[in-house]
Order: sequence, then structure tokens, then C-alpha cells
Amino acid sequence: MRGHNIRFFYEKYKHAIPLLIYGVIYLTWFVYLEHKVTKDFWVIHMALDDRIPFCEVFVIPYFLWFVYVAATVVYLFFKDKDDYYRACIFLFTGMTIFLIISTLFPNGHHLRPQTMPRNNIFTQLVSMLYRTDTPTNLWPSIHVYNSLAAHFAIVRNKQLANKKWIRISSFVLCLSIILSTMFIKQHSVFDVGTAFLMAAVMYGAVYKYDIISAYREWRMRKKATPQIN
Repeated sequence: MRGHNIRFFYEKYKHAIPLLIYGVIYLTWFVYLEHKVTKDFWVIHMALDDRIPFCEVFVIPYFLWFVYVAATVVYLFFKDKDDYYRACIFLFTGMTIFLIISTLFPNGHHLRPQTMPRNNIFTQLVSMLYRTDTPTNLWPSIHVYNSLAAHFAIVRNKQLANKKWIRISSFVLCLSIILSTMFIKQHSVFDVGTAFLMAAVMYGAVYKYDIISAYREWRMRKKATPQIN
């Protein structure tokens, strides 16, 4: 009986395995880069960066990113396995490209203010963020890319098609997170723009071309093709 329960649990939730494995790989690789890239890096800067004011209140949506992306993946994990796989492909591909770029082209910026212009709860949160997250390994912005991935997953999900308030809330939060990366000086406009480009390419592959459905059709054709010995 116990073996049956274990097998049932495995069959029902085995699609979590790729997520768990990739999570370990990504975090290990990212932590390695954070310790390796400290001084000698390509400085990212655009003239528009200097025109964007520092606005500490945007640290709130910046931190909400963690909940936003995680909640989207968890919802799809339990509610729609196909869309869960689409979201994982979208996320894993972009995050891997980011890691490769950061490995081959170490990058960072000097956009952070030397001293906080004000002293309040929000600037204290930004200071805490600065202490734990170095201004390196920024291109393209994973905060932006993953936010777009989460929003696309939500608006493309059939079960949420009639949940207009969820779709609108997702858009507002996604936009707020994207803006936050620039207003708290975590990312350059260049990081944001390139994240949009990468997300646009992945949207075409994952949702327009529908790589999951294409793979399933290929498997069905392969099974239907007579094997010649």
C-alpha cells in the first residue's frame, strides 16, 4: 500500500523534477558568478539611465517579483501541466542565456547612488538589497524577462481567460516590476531593452509556434510511422 502511494505521488508530481534540478543548477551557477565578477567587468551605461530618477518606493514591486514568478509557476504546476511546461521552457531558456552571457561577458554598472538621498523604510530596504546583491551580472535583466514570462503565462492560460481582474493585476504588477529595476538603479535601460527582445523571441517559440504542441505532434507521428527492421 505504501509503495502504491509513493508511485501515485511520483506519477502525479514528477513534473516538478526538472524545476528542482534546474533550480539547483541556476542558483549554483549564479552564486559562482556573483563571487567571481567583482571588479573587472564591462560597464553597462546609456545616456537615458542618467535621466531616470532614483525612486526608492519601487523597491516594493522589485521584491514582489519573487512572489509573482513563484506564484505563477506554482499555479500552473497544479492547474495546467502543458502551460507549466511552456512557462518552464520560457524561464529556463532565458535564464540559461543570461548565465552564459554573464560567464563569457562579465558585466555590471555604476548607477547606484553613493549615498541615499533620504532616510526612510524604502531606502533602508534598498540599502539591504544593495548589500546582498552586487551590481554585476545584469544583462539581460532576469527581473524583467521573468516578469514578462509570468505575465505571458497568465494571459495565455485558458483557465484564466475570463479572470479579467487577474490579467489586469498581472499587467500592472509586471509593469511595476520592470520600472522598478530602473528606478532603484538595479538595471540599465540596456538590460531592460535586451530582456524585452529575448522575451519577444521566446514568446514566438513557446506560444506562437507552440513548441509543446509541436513536440507532442512529432512524438505521435513518430509512433505512427512503421519501424523497418
